[in-house]
Amino acid sequence: MTRALRVITHNWPLKLGAVALATLLYGGLVVSQNTDAFPGTVQIRIVNPPPNAIVPTNLGAVSGIRYVAPPNLGLRIDSSSFRATVDLAGVVPTGQPITLDVSVEATDNRVQVLDFQPKRITVTIDELGTKVVPVKVELGAIPSGLDVGDPVIDTETVTVSGPKSIVDTVTEAQAPVTIDATGIDVDQLVGLVAIDDKGTELGVDSRVEIDPPSVRVQVQVFTDRRSKAVPVTPNVVGTPAAGFEVASVEVDPPVISVQGDANDLASLDRADTQPISISGASSEVSQDVGFDLPAGVQALDVSTVKITVKLRPITATRTFEAGLVVVGADPDLEYALSTDRVLVTIGGSIAELDRLSGTNIVLSLDVRGLDPGTHDVTATTNLTTGLTLIGASPNPIKVTVSTPTPSPAPS
Repeated sequence: MTRALRVITHNWPLKLGAVALATLLYGGLVVSQNTDAFPGTVQIRIVNPPPNAIVPTNLGAVSGIRYVAPPNLGLRIDSSSFRATVDLAGVVPTGQPITLDVSVEATDNRVQVLDFQPKRITVTIDELGTKVVPVKVELGAIPSGLDVGDPVIDTETVTVSGPKSIVDTVTEAQAPVTIDATGIDVDQLVGLVAIDDKGTELGVDSRVEIDPPSVRVQVQVFTDRRSKAVPVTPNVVGTPAAGFEVASVEVDPPVISVQGDANDLASLDRADTQPISISGASSEVSQDVGFDLPAGVQALDVSTVKITVKLRPITATRTFEAGLVVVGADPDLEYALSTDRVLVTIGGSIAELDRLSGTNIVLSLDVRGLDPGTHDVTATTNLTTGLTLIGASPNPIKVTVSTPTPSPAPS
């Protein structure tokens, strides 16, 4: 301690003089510069924002900036001469308010900032949240004398995103619709608004975004509402794959109820569906499709029907010339056929018959166990799956079985 005191007090007059000189020089430096106050404000910006965080877009501004600058340099001082920031490095998004230091510096290093306000600000840094919510149509007051059908929307759900603490409270995206007193049907794009669990509409300040931001809403407006049951007529379009045809068309349900004004329903005798394509199909096609109803008419209780189109191969018959082959022959007997070729008629799909054309068709004659003499033997064939032997001519074939004539003995 005594040694440290000696170091401090050693040559103290000289040290005291050095401090006084430094103070004098700094005072001269400040006097030699212009000390002034900037009358405007500078917007506060964020630096080093956390990833996946929602940060406020408007943090306010600093004002009352006092600064010093060298004289006689013609410096133009405006809002771009200063940069005000808050540093979010290391900040964890919690959705709770936090207080941060504000930093202000001049963009020209010849200008020195002396003071500003505020020195600290309170902000809320929240985590980015997303959520899928249902879309609901909110109908306004219905004018007297009018009636409306159930709203139809092209999107059942949407995605909301924004500050997680707010997004977590969102329960639905609402499409507000006004019914015109003229009774005109509604068919329009309607902008969506987010509704929280208290039934409150969240405005722009909530920073909640909706994707997509609008949906198409259709509402039938009636002046004399009626309903009736009509059969469903499926609209099957296109041509199936080569070699196939439509076997049957099933509709579930086959009859629906529709509603509309009395004059719109007067001439309606069926409910056509949207097209269902069978182009290039070679197997069953099943699909849920909507309706193609006249303007002012709406289906009740159902929005789609299930259509099942069953296909089958197109069948035909063709006649070919076929050869004959004996099977099961006894090597000690001889067999003579009444003919060596027959005409056969084969049935099946066109595709299978096309593959059969140009090939060698052979029918079999089973002669196993036949004794010498003449016998009628039915010709058979082993065709591929999908083909059937319709008939053969002639058939049966006469087969003559005989014992070989012994060769004469040599003389």
